[in-house]
Amino acid sequence: MKRNLLLLLGTMLSASVLARQATNAPGAVSSTSATTTTVVTNAATPAKTNAPASKAVKKKSAPKKKAAKKPLPAAKELKTVPLVPGPATVQASNVNVRAQAKLKSEVVARVSKGQQVTVIEEIVHNNSAANEPSAWAKVALPPSAKAFVSSAYLSNNAVGPKRLKVRAGPSEDYSVLGILSPGEAVKPIAVKGEWTQIEPPSGTFAFIAAQFLTQEKEAPTVAATTPTAPIVPEAPTPTTNTVPESPTVAATTTTENPPTTTAPTTETPTTTNATAQAPTTTTPPEPATEEPPPKRIVSHEGFVRGLTSIQAPSHFALVGLENGRTINYLYSPSRQFDLRRFKGLRVVVTGEESLDERWGNTPLLTIQRIEVAEEAP
Repeated sequence: MKRNLLLLLGTMLSASVLARQATNAPGAVSSTSATTTTVVTNAATPAKTNAPASKAVKKKSAPKKKAAKKPLPAAKELKTVPLVPGPATVQASNVNVRAQAKLKSEVVARVSKGQQVTVIEEIVHNNSAANEPSAWAKVALPPSAKAFVSSAYLSNNAVGPKRLKVRAGPSEDYSVLGILSPGEAVKPIAVKGEWTQIEPPSGTFAFIAAQFLTQEKEAPTVAATTPTAPIVPEAPTPTTNTVPESPTVAATTTTENPPTTTAPTTETPTTTNATAQAPTTTTPPEPATEEPPPKRIVSHEGFVRGLTSIQAPSHFALVGLENGRTINYLYSPSRQFDLRRFKGLRVVVTGEESLDERWGNTPLLTIQRIEVAEEAP
């Protein structure tokens, strides 16, 4: 019995000891000690919160300024200058040299931009077709051109007893590029059947649209003059005028003083208002004047075509390169500018685009600058 009591007391003591150890453990401290521990740990390490970490704010870069558009070059005075005999420079690439002064003629050579040619004369067709330039330059046949003569009229690389025609191809169907005199020597290149290809001799010619060529203007000669010294006029001699003395007048004295008179004083009526107010008039505001819309300056590329319609705002139009549809009606205010010279040519036109009341679907382009582009093959 005693043993059982002792065992019961031992178990109770061991249970109390275990319970005390559990209460004194670090994870099960009282409320006061738990608070103190939390404060200490927070002082050592920063508290973590559930708020999202603030991202680094990126500085907004300044908006990029748009590159300013290059201003168009100033419009030159529209003027077509006829060509004169002499050297000329090609101002477009792949310009066709033709056997006749029309676009449907044979191409005997091609010249490049900057190449020099010799102008013999300028030929102007007043009634040229809608797609044909009116002005053509007759030029000396370039060295690269093809020229053919009949082999039957040659003897020892020289022309026989009759004059011989130089043609653009090995057949009588080709155009004539010139005529050789009897006995004139030629330089054969190749033989094609009954025809011989020769180097272009002197006196042979071909044609180029006049607007593909430009000539330098000769500087005006100024005669040298010897400077002459300026003529300085002589200074006039000063003249003195003698003034006669005025006669002396004796001063008269009066013994009696003149009576003094006092002017009557008049009282001015006083008004209640110190200053009279002038009536104020209000002027109505001037009506706001509407500013005209800004000019629309455009550049278009195409072919120049002549028009025969009387109702059209212009006698010329710019048509598309591929579809041939009208892009703009062309107009030039300059009387010295002949648009007929550009018919059938590929050009780039810059000017003011506007709408005409009669033709609202196709705008009118007032030409400020026109440039001849590469010729189509």
